[in-house]
Amino acid sequence: MRILVLGAGGTGGYFGGRLAQAGIDVTFLVRPARAAQLDAEGLVIRSPLGDAQLPVRHLTAEKLTEAVADEPFDVVLLSCKAYDLESSIAAIAPAVGEHTLVLPILNGLRHYEVLDQHFGASRVLGGLCFISAAKNAEGEVLHMGKPASVTFGEREGEPQRMRCQAIAAAFAEAGVDHKHSAHIVQDIWIKYSFLTALAAATCLMRASVGAIAATDEGVDFVRHLYAECVSVAGEAEWPIPLQAREAALAMLTQPGSTVTASMLRDLESGQRIEGEHIVGDMLRRARAAGLDTPLLVLAWCHLQAYQIRSLG
Repeated sequence: MRILVLGAGGTGGYFGGRLAQAGIDVTFLVRPARAAQLDAEGLVIRSPLGDAQLPVRHLTAEKLTEAVADEPFDVVLLSCKAYDLESSIAAIAPAVGEHTLVLPILNGLRHYEVLDQHFGASRVLGGLCFISAAKNAEGEVLHMGKPASVTFGEREGEPQRMRCQAIAAAFAEAGVDHKHSAHIVQDIWIKYSFLTALAAATCLMRASVGAIAATDEGVDFVRHLYAECVSVAGEAEWPIPLQAREAALAMLTQPGSTVTASMLRDLESGQRIEGEHIVGDMLRRARAAGLDTPLLVLAWCHLQAYQIRSLG
């Protein structure tokens, strides 16, 4: 299996690096500055699951067409930020051939509409990941905490098609925690509803889960916010199972938890955020279904105000 990974930052660098470390045929599509770092130092991973420093195949955009002509890619692993989706699609387009699969592991759902339009729904798998990772100034991939898993599957049709089984085999060989899901859309909605509540709550309150839970009304606030997200999933005909709802609420209201959404970390450091792709899109879906979701309205208004102010 020949895999192209867009970028060698936190998420793509970690999962692509683990695949490359196991001898899987992986190539990173990177910008010239990142290519120079990889030429000089290789790909460096710092992780509680094991550090690594290894030479990796990589190329820049101008070399991609030539590389595809020599041998097509089987899978493109897409882990960009939502606000970089259009430029990322343009970057990988030369690599997506008749039999190439695109495996997005972005947060949310909105990107599927765009990817389907560009590449066709049959080429776009469903995917998600759980990881906290970033690239530091030295170009090292920093994996914070132990969770590092990928879930993927067919959004339509036969869930156990061989093409997903081959991807599962590659992740298994690399020792990456993974799940080849027969119900990937359900899994995406489970994560999306949880993540939207986490991002909306921690950004709105500028606080961790534990700090919010410690306030007089914090637990009730989070419960109502998560219930709004769950109601949207239900109207979309992907109701969140009871066990998943209970697990999500336990994490969202855990006393003493230091967990925040990565969106809050981006916001506090003055960076661009995925607010429109996560909270804004959940509100759009709620309105389309005729649902009253006042806490999502408040959270999206707050995030828009940040974006307006930061752009100014």
